[in-house]
Amino acid sequence: MKGRIKATHVVLALLCLMYFITYIDRVNVGTAATEIKRDLGLSNTELGLVFSAYAYPYLIFQVIGGWVGDRFGPRRTLFWCGLVWAVATMLTGVVTGLWTLFCARLLLGLGEGATFPAATRAMQSWTPASKRGFAQGLTHACARLGNAVTPPLIALLMISTSWRGSFVLVGIFSLVWVVAWFWYFRDEPAKHPGITAAELRTLPSPGGHRPAVPWTSLVRAMWPVTLTYFCYGWTLWLYLNWIPLFFKTNYHLDIAKSALFASGVFFAGVVGDTLGGVISDRILVRTGNLRLARLSVTVIGFSGAFLSLLPIFFLHDITIVSLCLSAGFFFAELVIGPMWSIPMDIAPKYSGTAAGLMNTGSAFAAIVSPIVAGVVIDITGNWYLPFLMSMGLLLLGTMTAFLMHPEVPFESRGRRPVADAAVA
Repeated sequence: MKGRIKATHVVLALLCLMYFITYIDRVNVGTAATEIKRDLGLSNTELGLVFSAYAYPYLIFQVIGGWVGDRFGPRRTLFWCGLVWAVATMLTGVVTGLWTLFCARLLLGLGEGATFPAATRAMQSWTPASKRGFAQGLTHACARLGNAVTPPLIALLMISTSWRGSFVLVGIFSLVWVVAWFWYFRDEPAKHPGITAAELRTLPSPGGHRPAVPWTSLVRAMWPVTLTYFCYGWTLWLYLNWIPLFFKTNYHLDIAKSALFASGVFFAGVVGDTLGGVISDRILVRTGNLRLARLSVTVIGFSGAFLSLLPIFFLHDITIVSLCLSAGFFFAELVIGPMWSIPMDIAPKYSGTAAGLMNTGSAFAAIVSPIVAGVVIDITGNWYLPFLMSMGLLLLGTMTAFLMHPEVPFESRGRRPVADAAVA
């Protein structure tokens, strides 16, 4: 029927909504940090520990969650993950001290640990090979949209209820998505009642039975990707956890004004995510050179972010600093589309596991980056030094990107796999 909404588009929209919600759930603590510090009597170092708590189980369950998504399918995997992260978000609203807050954030990381690898597994089946960069860029753009709306949204909820009430309400919203996902999604597109024959012809062929994961070959192929993504993750988590507090404390703003400045920075990431994926796909279609399509955008993103952050050490006007931070986040987010396409490029049959290996880099950065930033700020009182450390990691990422080879699929059981779909 002409004008009918495609099932592939609905699935992509559900994944976009999931990315949007999960990032609200994971970064809302940054916006509420001032009230949480006052209510629970925390230092910046203790707050950094709270920020990092999410990342411990998140790190552990990257590879495990990716394997579960490959083994049991993203429908069930994301259903159970969603239940856990929704409950964890609501429980955050009833914590009584540092360690109960720490445990609630641990539970949140446990629930969200498998989400992105499992979502990559879903995209592997539901997205044409020539649109992988676009799909990954769009979903992560929705994650950054979640970043952008979280400061004003949580600030509004805090004013109308309390910081505790804001967590409860956001958790309830998460539960709505969980029900919608399990009701609509199917692991195999051919089994979906709303799929059309025309849509199926554009999708990769079903993988059938998946042999045991050849871990040695997969790790060998993915380690440069993991290292490069760690360099990106360091900057990401510095932004997500500390930007709202940076504006509030460094420029003595109230919570509403600091939320608006933080939101403006995060909106730049929405554009970067979408644009990076689109550019990468267009380069691939025009040149047929997969490595060029992925690496060119990644290198430009890292180097552009580095150059954008330089002026903040010399010019401290809030408008200039805000624009520089926004530009830095825009360029850093350019790398998302191509980077998250690489696991699907290298390991089509094991894209969930490969994505988990890659995101382990960002998850480890999520542990170290907030703690280091909190300690540095407490010791020096300087809110700019953490960004200097981030710039060093951006330079490293620019160099390690050249070690990645997305054009070379890893060998499975001694035989090089055939590409699962031709580039349209």
